[in-house]
Amino acid sequence: MRTTPVALIIGAGDATGSAIARRFARGGYAACVTRRSADKLQSLKDKIEGEDGICHAFGSDARKEEEVVALVEQIESTIGPIEVLVFNIGANAPSSVLDETARKYFKIWEMACFSGFLNGREVAKRMVTRASVARRQSIIFTGATASLRGGANFAAFSGAKMALRALAQSMARELGPQGIHVAHSIIDGAIDTAFIRDTFPERYALKDQDGILNPDHIADAYWMLHEQPRDAWTHELDLRPYMEKF
Repeated sequence: MRTTPVALIIGAGDATGSAIARRFARGGYAACVTRRSADKLQSLKDKIEGEDGICHAFGSDARKEEEVVALVEQIESTIGPIEVLVFNIGANAPSSVLDETARKYFKIWEMACFSGFLNGREVAKRMVTRASVARRQSIIFTGATASLRGGANFAAFSGAKMALRALAQSMARELGPQGIHVAHSIIDGAIDTAFIRDTFPERYALKDQDGILNPDHIADAYWMLHEQPRDAWTHELDLRPYMEKF
């Protein structure tokens, strides 16, 4: 009997991360979802199970090496092989470089870049051992506009996201020839979230005109990346509403 494959979503927030988890669950994967507090994942778990999917929720700090190692070991030994890793931690916290503190700058780098390295490394260690027999294996990193260019008041976030992009490129070049698809997705635009609704109501008003990104449509793009045949892999994909400037 074939073990149920696992899609591990690091940073399964209320919008994009949750949509990605639900999409892979509908595709037959056991969705293993993480946030620092497992309590915040209960509604997502209930939703996936209500759709006849499989979901396991974990409270885990993606910045802590020992917690990442333990998480991957637990999933691989008790649930199934991780065939998909989606790293979806944001850490978008604007601040003038004149006011930025060393502590906050470092924390943003830890969240948006270093934790991507930790999780990518641990999952890749498992994936390479079965690359010759696996149907397909993918590691997908979520990027942002800041992955490509620094903006005023976003020095910390841009630095971290650019570093994450470099990590994805390096991993793709090393692991691609071993049968592991490493992709980087640039989300270039506002997403339909409570944060955008409450903070940028004028932008949120464009929702009815398809002017902000629908998390379910982002999730569909991630599913497409994972399903690509290996003779035509996409490494970098950018997603933006049709009216977004770039």
